[in-house]
Amino acid sequence: MKFINRKKELNSLNDCWALNEPQFIVIYGRRRIGKTELIKQFIKNKPHIYFLAQQISEQENLKTLGKLVGEYFDDLILKEKGFDNWAVFFEYIKKHVGQRLILAIDEFPYLAESNKSISSIFQAGWDEHLKDVPIVLILCGSSVAMMEREVLSSKAALYGRRTGLIKLKPFSFYEASEFFPGKQFEEKLKYFTVMGGNPAYLSRINPEKTFEDNIIQLILSPVSPLYSEVEFLLQEELRELRNYLAILKAIALNKTRISEIVNETGFEKSILHKYLFVLENLQLVHKEYPATEKSPLKSKKGLYKLQDQFFKFWFRYVLPNRSRIEEGKIGFVLESINSDLTSLVAENYELVAREILRINEDKIFSFDTIGRWWDRNEEVDIVALNEEEGKILFGEVKWSIKPVGIDIMENLNRKARLVDWKQRERQEYYCLFSRTGFTEALMARAREAKGRGERIFLFKKDRLINIRYS
Repeated sequence: MKFINRKKELNSLNDCWALNEPQFIVIYGRRRIGKTELIKQFIKNKPHIYFLAQQISEQENLKTLGKLVGEYFDDLILKEKGFDNWAVFFEYIKKHVGQRLILAIDEFPYLAESNKSISSIFQAGWDEHLKDVPIVLILCGSSVAMMEREVLSSKAALYGRRTGLIKLKPFSFYEASEFFPGKQFEEKLKYFTVMGGNPAYLSRINPEKTFEDNIIQLILSPVSPLYSEVEFLLQEELRELRNYLAILKAIALNKTRISEIVNETGFEKSILHKYLFVLENLQLVHKEYPATEKSPLKSKKGLYKLQDQFFKFWFRYVLPNRSRIEEGKIGFVLESINSDLTSLVAENYELVAREILRINEDKIFSFDTIGRWWDRNEEVDIVALNEEEGKILFGEVKWSIKPVGIDIMENLNRKARLVDWKQRERQEYYCLFSRTGFTEALMARAREAKGRGERIFLFKKDRLINIRYS
């Protein structure tokens, strides 16, 4: 896999390496998110033992581990026999480690599958043997639920031992864009709409092929590598696959309120909340609140949305067309995608617009909160706040081939007056995002506003337009 970004995480690991004391670091996150690549980049050119646990018996894993440790310490007997048990492993490491060493154990949950006491075993191993030797111990895992239960939970035997924690997340739009630097903004946004910020998916894109050819090869065939990816990921993480698929499908169909999901799935509200909590923890679903809500957790305005872009695409275009794809009617499916994808791209342009604003904060103001606002039948695409300074930004995002005109600006002004936040004392800012630009009338309006000291910011795609006035 092509390694891109992760500078913050890599710097954090290198800072831990530089400390002259034992380190116990936990790295976890969903599959295909780049955990192993991060570890490989960190251990490169450093003394290390990297062990990838497998779904085999405990004795077979111990033998493989023993071979790796034996190779590192040039121990022919250990290479041949392996370790008999974990106690022998920890004692061996304590006895032989004299200089700084990284010991990375990848897919730790596989060890937990074969031995329910593995967390207690590693807790004893750390407390009695490793915490006093110059070692950087890394436990890494793709099963979010198991890592949190076995390593991070307050009830886990290993609780309180870690000195570092990295929960790896998908890339943002601009991070994902580094996988195809030669593409224009529109095509980058299309790829992000399909693949999201998952580096394992993004790295499969062939820049020499068209967008359609990449989608066909990677997704729209029974033998495509990502055709059954959603079900595979859910099966690896969850037990009641059918129930979770039903909930995700309902949200993909724009059933975003609890009552709507209940009606669509038939689940009781109390049970549904448990399922949604798990999906939120996996970063597949998130609950969105109006940006101005003072107590979001107590708000009744929360809406559930699919957070993962690939899941959005899969539930919208792959799942409903399974029969056609199996029959080989790829042309029909691709035609339906091409006729509808613009609406999904438009949704994601709203998300990307927030990222663009974050990049341009120094030109506007520093945001404490940025999101959407809605109330009854009214909605503002972007509302950003600075509580201390009493500043608020209202924004409208349009992914249309039609240039944005004064009518959009006037409607945004109208909706801004409906937003109940520091009404009498706030400083108002406005921004408009457009795929194709702005009408001459709106540009003239913006120039006049700037001349009066009013604050209007115009973005064409991802570029802030410099508004000049005479």
